[in-house]
Formats: sequence, structure tokens, C-alpha cells
Amino acid sequence: MAGPSLIPADVRARLRGLRLGGRRAAGGDGFGQHRSRSRGAGLEFAQYRAYEPGDELRQVDWKLYARSDRFFVREAERDSPLTAWVLVDATASMGQAGAGHGTRLDAARALAACTIELALRQGDRFGLAIVGGEGLQLVPAGAGPRQRDRCLLALSAVGPGGRWPDEARLRPLWERVAAGHLVLALSDDFDEAAVALMEKLSAARREVLNIQLLTDEERDFPFRGGHRFIEPETGAERTSDGAAARAEFLRRFAEARQGLHARLAAAGVRRVEYVPDQPLDAPLRALFAATPAERA
Repeated sequence: MAGPSLIPADVRARLRGLRLGGRRAAGGDGFGQHRSRSRGAGLEFAQYRAYEPGDELRQVDWKLYARSDRFFVREAERDSPLTAWVLVDATASMGQAGAGHGTRLDAARALAACTIELALRQGDRFGLAIVGGEGLQLVPAGAGPRQRDRCLLALSAVGPGGRWPDEARLRPLWERVAAGHLVLALSDDFDEAAVALMEKLSAARREVLNIQLLTDEERDFPFRGGHRFIEPETGAERTSDGAAARAEFLRRFAEARQGLHARLAAAGVRRVEYVPDQPLDAPLRALFAATPAERA
């Protein structure tokens, strides 16, 4: 199917150094303190098993290989079972593209596929929520390759359109996403209702992370001469000279992003920005890498 190609080969290789997890689980406030019987690349040794194609070489016990001349993989019991949800904004503004790059929604699809791949490798449960003009599309949480394929099929079929739906249409999300679950929201964060949803999920003891998807044109505002700017969800128009408007736009846009960052941080939501001319795994590394050096 087309879904797996959402992750370029070089990015797929770099994902091996990342592990899904949230700060609440590590912070000792009640999440992730019970043990899981799932096996994987965890912290405390549980058992050996024979090497299988696809296993990571770092899990091979080379001392045991030297003694037995056979490959064995060390498995561990993980301290915190995880259910991860990827929340994808598919409203009309996500159809905007930058210079020489795909749309915001294209970036959201690829980042969602990467996150799903991480959850699959860890043996965790994961689900998908797509929010757009048609309301809410849910792929309930599950595990394994077939669950991944269901999520990728839903991602490949969705297109941008409409505005953020009202709260009543998102009610099934609250029925599926339980306290302690991890939610990664992929959005341009331009809808107030989307930001409010992240705040409410965090207040209800969900671990919420946010990647704000921007375009290089928003970051750099390279426009020169007269331009007509159209808001994709409302159709509102504004005519302006690009060069004359640049400094004021960049100042106000920076202030808006700083304000959003402070607002979400106060709500316990970790937020990073992503522009598609950056490496695809950069925002995931900022959220999930183990050390500050790796996050940089």
C-alpha cells in the first residue's frame, strides 16, 4: 500500500534512536508507575529470545553470541505501558503549501506515520483521530502491523477542508482517549478551538504534545510587490504590498507564536514548531530523544 512510503528511508533509520513517552510518566505523578507485561527494548531485563529479521542490532547480546555462536536478543519489561493517539488537523488551512514543499497536511501525514512506526516498534497501542470539516474520523487504538495499516490507509485518504467542528462532534474522542494516554496533536494551531481542545485534554490528565506546522513563507515572508492574501477557511481577503508589510507581519507572527507557546506551556502541553524544509524527524527528536544533545 502507499502508506509506508510516507516515511523516507533515511528518516526511518533515524527513528531507531527515539522512544515515545511523556514527561508525566517520568515525573512520578502517577502515570506509568505500574508495570507492563509487554516485552520490548525497555529498562529491566526480562528474557532472551532468538534473533529474528528486523530486530535492532543494539538489542543483540554479543557476549552470549561469543559463548554460543548464536544470535540472541535481550528483551525487557517496560515500566510504563503506553497508548498513543495521533490527532491530525485536516481543516482547510492545512492545505496550504510553502515554496517547493508539500502542504501542511502532507507534513502531518508523514509525522503521523513516523509516530505510528515508533509505537509499533515499541509494541504499544496507538490510534488515530482526524479532525476536519466533515467532523471526526477515529481509528480506535490497537496494536500491531494491521493496526498500522488501518491508520495509514485513513491518513492517505484524507484531504483538507472545512473548519474545526464544534465540541459536540468531538465527543467520541473523549470516550476513547483515557487519562494517562499520550496525544500528539499535529496542527497549524490557527483554530482557537484546536488550542482549547489541547488545554482541556491536558487538564483531564492526558499527556498532550503539539507540533505546530508552519510554512517557510510564513517564517520568511518572502513576498514582494502587491499581493492578495486569502484566509482559506473563511475566504477573507487582504491586499497588501509584500515588502512594506514584511516587518510588521514577522513581528506580529513571532509574538503570536510566543504567546501560544506560553499558553500551552502553562497548560502542561509541550509544543515544538516544524517547517517542511527541516528534517522530518526534527520535531520528533525534540520531543522524544533521550538526551539534550540528541534533541538538538
